[in-house]
Amino acid sequence: MDKLEKKVLFDRLKNEVTSLFEKESNMDNIYKGIVHILDTNIPYFNWTGFYMIENGKLKLGHYIGAPTDHVSIEIGQGICGQAAEKKETFIIDDVTKESNYLACSFETASEIVVPIMKGSEVLGEIDIDSHELAAFDDNDKELLELIAEMIAKRL
Repeated sequence: MDKLEKKVLFDRLKNEVTSLFEKESNMDNIYKGIVHILDTNIPYFNWTGFYMIENGKLKLGHYIGAPTDHVSIEIGQGICGQAAEKKETFIIDDVTKESNYLACSFETASEIVVPIMKGSEVLGEIDIDSHELAAFDDNDKELLELIAEMIAKRL
């Protein structure tokens, strides 16, 4: 997918997600809708899901992809836990180079994790895995951070 194709696709997806928020009030349905929109439209998104903070840990929420044993992650543990602890987006081009990586699937090659923030509080995060090395760029970051902001405003 070239840069122009990606921009056109991501602009369309922003509109789809915005429309979902306008039509839907139930957060459960919004999470399901977002993972569906992202998973079905972006070919290199091979695991698309949410982790939400519950009792001081990241708890697996709605996702599409291979089942994972990581249904609860400590803050600071793995890429997801680090993103929550540091309160910043992590883009990992090659997960095999990360000493703190928690493998959800042996096929995963790269990952992006975007915290969902309300003020300085982490409410959860969007976690995307890809089977491709260095799959994610600033366009992915921008799209997912926008979605995270939309979620935070609703919560």
